[in-house]
Amino acid sequence: MRIGIFTETYTPYISGLVTSELMLKKALEKKGHQVYVVTANLTNFHYEYDEEEKVLRIPGIPTGIYDSRLTSIYPVKAINKIKAWNLDVIHSQTEFAIGTFARLFAKQYNIPIVHTYHTMYEDYVHYITKGHFDKSSKKLLEYLTKFYCDKTITELIVPTKKAYDLFKKKYNVERNIHIIPTGIEVERFYKEKIPLKKITKLKKEYHLNKKDFTAIFVGRIAEEKNIPFLLDMTEKLVKQTPNFKLLIVGDGPDKENYQNIVKEKHLEKNIIFTGKVKWDDIPVYYQLADIFISASKSETQGLTIIEAMAASLPALCIDDESFRNTVVDELNGFLFKDIDQCLKQISKIINNKKLLNSLSNGARNSAEMHSSKYFAEKVLDVYKLAISNRKPGYKEKITNFFRKVFS
Repeated sequence: MRIGIFTETYTPYISGLVTSELMLKKALEKKGHQVYVVTANLTNFHYEYDEEEKVLRIPGIPTGIYDSRLTSIYPVKAINKIKAWNLDVIHSQTEFAIGTFARLFAKQYNIPIVHTYHTMYEDYVHYITKGHFDKSSKKLLEYLTKFYCDKTITELIVPTKKAYDLFKKKYNVERNIHIIPTGIEVERFYKEKIPLKKITKLKKEYHLNKKDFTAIFVGRIAEEKNIPFLLDMTEKLVKQTPNFKLLIVGDGPDKENYQNIVKEKHLEKNIIFTGKVKWDDIPVYYQLADIFISASKSETQGLTIIEAMAASLPALCIDDESFRNTVVDELNGFLFKDIDQCLKQISKIINNKKLLNSLSNGARNSAEMHSSKYFAEKVLDVYKLAISNRKPGYKEKITNFFRKVFS
């Protein structure tokens, strides 16, 4: 099968989405399929095609939001290159410019298009509205989401029931929706794969020692991730457990603000911000910690939770539907409703080495359910369905008409 992945963000940008795209591409290629990528050029203003990796990068204008760029919705210069790929199916990973291009190209050349909805956009409205016109903005967002994820595609994939319910219960979408949790290359995060020298070096760099009990958060440092919850929790916990450390891995628009809060609370020794980390180094950082923690309610799935579990870290997450199918109390972690419950759960783990080991083993076993091989097989099933449901294009209709006439 010849597959085209259309996405706004791809390497060298680092995100959960990019991780899932890379993983899917590799898993499909292992199965013998040809996978091409169309994405925005994040490094310069030129068209570039990597023949070996089969990645076409389209130039765009910087948006000012992280490293993203706004490309043309119909870059004419790219058309002939993509036509030559002779795609069987297009897999859109975005609703923006590249996503619009995917839909226009699919329509023009009668190629079935599968779309994966990754982001709960209602949680990000505040970036645009700054608190004004939220109600009308969310209504517009609902219209656009339904248009891009329902009216313009062949099949729709969502990673969790939370996203499924958004379309079925809130947006009243009637189409088929496939729930396929995003997979990861779980082997990449196995603790036995990580050189001890790298772990030791980083622990020394961040002043972590054997007596410390360390929780790690990996993700964008922004409002929707609910980082203040983690800061407040740590402030309370260190009063009874002074050797507790919180490692915050990542970058984002609110990092400096949160760093200032940490300084005001005099918690610099307990709360450590690493800043942006290379994608290849992320597995090492998980090995610096004893548990993973997240209070974010903006996830559609939360791939970092699965990464952490693959690294044998129990996951402590806020009780949100995004995590309920992944985190199971007493098996691979805990779900908490508030700070007090979170504090009790962490203290319980700190004071019970046997429980920590049991949760670690449960986390590792749970991660296996999210392997890239399993994920690719499920996605391929949707591709096949989209191809089988493809309606004949204009040229095919004419051809079929003449076949009937002259048969």
